[in-house]
Amino acid sequence: MHNWFECKVSYEKMLENGMQKKVTEPYLVDALSFTEAEARIIEEIRPYITGEFTIADIKRARLSEIFFNENGDRFYRIKVLFISLDEKSGAEKKTAAQMLAQASTLKGAIDVLEEGMKGTMADYAIASVVETALMDVFPYTADSGKNKSEEELLAERRQ
Repeated sequence: MHNWFECKVSYEKMLENGMQKKVTEPYLVDALSFTEAEARIIEEIRPYITGEFTIADIKRARLSEIFFNENGDRFYRIKVLFISLDEKSGAEKKTAAQMLAQASTLKGAIDVLEEGMKGTMADYAIASVVETALMDVFPYTADSGKNKSEEELLAERRQ
């Protein structure tokens, strides 16, 4: 089970014309808690940002599934409706789930989702596909600090 957190990072970005501009960019990180999400996003983005940065916001991202695609450079939020029959009334019941697909185009996002859903026996329909502003997604890996306690993560941050 993944716990996804959307973390907004604010920093001074060097633009192509040489000017500095303060930007706030969203990232998605897999973590056990808000505390770990903050520690992980700092660890993940530190190599890419020169100078000061702050974590402007962290919120839980309610996602059922993420479908990665190394050829994709954007992330699309897809609302999927799982369709089932209510056995008592015989009525069709729809249950919504939010998913994320990495792709370069909207059509590509649908293709990535459909490929990822191939093994699913449930009937589903795609209700919406929206491009997100997410810059990157950092899934859990064995070396991403999950075996450390929150106290250890906080101690590292203070250093």
